[in-house]
Formats: sequence, structure tokens, C-alpha cells
Amino acid sequence: MKVDDLILQLQDLINDAKSMPFSGGKVLVNSEQVYDIIDQIQDSMPAEVRQAKNIVADRKQIITEANRESENIIRAAEERKKVMLNQSEIVREAQAKAKEIIDDAKQKSAEIRKAANVYVDSIMKRTEECLTTQLSEVKKTRTNISNSQKKQG
Repeated sequence: MKVDDLILQLQDLINDAKSMPFSGGKVLVNSEQVYDIIDQIQDSMPAEVRQAKNIVADRKQIITEANRESENIIRAAEERKKVMLNQSEIVREAQAKAKEIIDDAKQKSAEIRKAANVYVDSIMKRTEECLTTQLSEVKKTRTNISNSQKKQG
């Protein structure tokens, strides 16, 4: 079960709990159910952390593929440059064209790397925000439960 769903389940448990008369809105909850849900949240968190790690691994793969593609483009450009240099009439044209191809390949490589980094950063930011929100909700719920139990005891 996802952490979001478990937090909603915990909120439902609190919302459905019977209120204590003259207690200022305090409710009675089954601590066993609360602890069970918290345990499930703790079990689910590592899965979401693994998912974040997979995103980082995907970022590395995207960058590796971008580097490989840029190297292939540069290698092809250099091979083309060599072929063109062997032709005596168009030596100057070949050098200019090869330089242009290499510069273009380097520019495309930089753009691919930049786009990959921006994409992965946005995914990581959303994941971080989600995890932060969920952790905040869990802490708030635990504090409420703890305060509720202290006032009951």
C-alpha cells in the first residue's frame, strides 16, 4: 500500500473516532490500529526511497546514453573529416565542414546533457516534496496521538 493511502487511512481512522465529551475535540482511537498503520507506513517508506534511487539511476543512464550518442556523433564527424581531407580539391571545405559538424555535435551533446539534468532534477524535486509532505503528516499524526494518549493517561 502506498504511503499516501496509509496516511489517508490514518486520517479516516481519526475522523471516524468517537469524540470525548468536554475534551475540546479530542477523540478516542484504537492505538493498535494506529500503530499498525504507522508500521505499514514505515514498511512502505523504503519502497519510495528505492523509487527515488531508481530515478537517480535513470538519470545516470540518460546521461550515459547522451554521452555515448555524443561520442558516436563526434567519432562519425571525425571519420567524415578524414575522408574529406583525403580529397585534394576540397581540403579547405572539408576542414570547415568537419569543424562545423564537431561543434554542432558538441553543442547537441551539451543540450542533451542539460535537458537530462533538468528532467531528472524536476523528478527528484517532486519526489522530495512528496516524501517531505508525507513525513510531515506522519510526524503531525504521531504528535497528535501522543498528545491524545498523554491527556487520557
